[in-house]
Amino acid sequence: MIDLSALVSLRAVDATGSVSAAADALGYTPSAVSQQIKRLERQAGVALLERVGRGVMLTGPGRRLVEEGATLLLDLEQIEAGLLAEAGTVSGRLRVTAFSTAMRGLVAPAVATLLTDHPDLEVTLTESEPFEAVDLVAAGQADVAVVHSWGDQALETPDHVDPVPVGRDVADVLVPVGHRLAGRTRVSPHDLVDEDWIATPEGSICRRWLSRMHDGTGRPPRIAHQAFEFESHVAMVEAGLGIALVPRLGRQPLPPGVVAVAVHRPVPERTITALSRRSMGSSPAVRAVLDALGRAGEGTHPLAPAPRRLR
Repeated sequence: MIDLSALVSLRAVDATGSVSAAADALGYTPSAVSQQIKRLERQAGVALLERVGRGVMLTGPGRRLVEEGATLLLDLEQIEAGLLAEAGTVSGRLRVTAFSTAMRGLVAPAVATLLTDHPDLEVTLTESEPFEAVDLVAAGQADVAVVHSWGDQALETPDHVDPVPVGRDVADVLVPVGHRLAGRTRVSPHDLVDEDWIATPEGSICRRWLSRMHDGTGRPPRIAHQAFEFESHVAMVEAGLGIALVPRLGRQPLPPGVVAVAVHRPVPERTITALSRRSMGSSPAVRAVLDALGRAGEGTHPLAPAPRRLR
């Protein structure tokens, strides 16, 4: 009979591309993952992995086993969640991943309160960008993900992943204190077309929104500098290197040399959403995490109230 825990390890190797990365994702040692997969190969009677450069990839039989076994693992997860729901105990280990500003301004305080209320619950936190976070939850490498999407640019999720809105966040344009726009109460993209921008890298969700915000001006934003972290954006604005579009969630108090100006037409607003697999919908631990995030979203400035839940 196929060892289901070994099948989980094989699925993790497929998702991460290596035995060591799969071990990190699962909280095992690489040796333990290798032994599980070797045991699975003996049970299946075929090779399931093959080396490609420094990594590994699934063989044809390995691919079939992962794809056809996915439904089995989801069914088992649903059964386990149902048993825990009958017991009504918030316990066990959950893996939560979130983007950086949500980790600082939303997830950390929510989880701290959650663990105080439920001492038998263990939560592991990691940071990841929204696209990656969707894949982690879908593939079973994370149990809950906090993601964001800007304006009408929806973040696509698989059918077996349920989204729960947490709240809405707004971004401001940050300018140096002596900037020509520093005294304005609000600006529009037409006021910003000649500015040097400090932005997140090409391909990121925030960068896409900055470009989308300029659509009505007929000119793309002029990107002078790039940085991943918004804290770096603030420092670069303070140094007079340009202006930046920075969300309020997780933003520290601005230094004296930086001014935040509201933006309209359009308002740069993003929706914060929590994702979990539908098979874990009845899990008391997952529901406790989602409820804690919802309460934090309602009570943490500057998140606006979330729209009604989608499930």
